[in-house]
Amino acid sequence: MEHREIFRHELKYQITYPQYLELRSRLRTLMRADPHAGPDGRYLIRSIYFDDFADKALREKVDGIPGREKFRIRYYNDDFSFILLEKKVKDSYLCRKYDAEIAWQECRQLLGGRTGWMRGHPAALVQELYAKMRYQVLRPRVQVSYIREAYLYPPGNVRVTFDSHIRTSLYHQDFLEGHVADIDAGDRPRDRILEIKYDAFLPGVIESLIQTGGVRQQAFSKYQACRRFG
Repeated sequence: MEHREIFRHELKYQITYPQYLELRSRLRTLMRADPHAGPDGRYLIRSIYFDDFADKALREKVDGIPGREKFRIRYYNDDFSFILLEKKVKDSYLCRKYDAEIAWQECRQLLGGRTGWMRGHPAALVQELYAKMRYQVLRPRVQVSYIREAYLYPPGNVRVTFDSHIRTSLYHQDFLEGHVADIDAGDRPRDRILEIKYDAFLPGVIESLIQTGGVRQQAFSKYQACRRFG
């Protein structure tokens, strides 16, 4: 399990397609593309989010509670050979992640409600989710899918991402299927979600590139957007 001790800053912006084209052109002059991306610089992310019977995680986001956490299962490009269980802890614009790799068979059991194997799992995060599924009644609630384009800048450990084509599928036990039946979750499909993550500081050269006309920081949650449908 990867344990990230420090909080990272996380800023989000909802931008138009023309703003995306301008920002991408600027950022490419200094930043390098994520080496894990495909030939076009993009990759598909699917996340299965957990919440309790009272939608605690959703309500805390809507109410703007500064300190909150969410559990999710995440995999990439519909490749089931690498699946992560993640916990994301937020404190205003700071975030910290914990993750643990789980096997495809373990994930299928978890989604099917068969959780006994989690109790003795070597990863503490898996054991924590098991306890919270029992005592807080956490359950998988929704699947969120989107295309990500990512750029890296080593000073400050900066990561800039553009997310698009956000889609949602309500919970069912066949989340790990080859064909996903989902629907568009965005009101303006051509818009992008710009996310900027960094450690202690955001280098001035990156900050100046981001500051283009009309871009304003604002809260945006893919989970909240996708829960509009149930």
